[in-house]
Amino acid sequence: MNDARVAIGKLLEDELRLLQRLEQLLSNEKALLLEDDSPERLEIACASRQECMGALLRLQDERSQLLRMAGYPTDNAGMLLLIRDCDPARELPPRWAECAELAKRCRALNDHNGALVSSRMRRIQGVLEVLTGSREGPNVYGRQAEQHWVQAGRMLATEV
Repeated sequence: MNDARVAIGKLLEDELRLLQRLEQLLSNEKALLLEDDSPERLEIACASRQECMGALLRLQDERSQLLRMAGYPTDNAGMLLLIRDCDPARELPPRWAECAELAKRCRALNDHNGALVSSRMRRIQGVLEVLTGSREGPNVYGRQAEQHWVQAGRMLATEV
């Protein structure tokens, strides 16, 4: 079980480092979204975030493989059981809890960034509708099974 403890300790250390990096990347992304001035910088930030997420997913796969090999379920409960069984000194539970808390903060930041992006897209869609005079409606099928876009009406601008 000492080998498992060392392996888990290393995984938790790596996960903590990656989650800290992800939190920083998400904070930077949020700042760029609020600045609303550099699509290029935002694209670079998104690519960095995706790279970090990929590393976290690979780490999660390693953890699942370790749990399977040790005969534990591959979920959080299995991780807690393995930590309990291989760490009598109870050094690992605080690190696992720190990872969980950091993951929650990252999720909240990611959700906030997603809301900012959705809001911006709605605003851009509204501007496009005003500029083009058309509005995309839902895609529907006619009596003959042909596809049509429903026009919901037109926006007219007048001056007084």
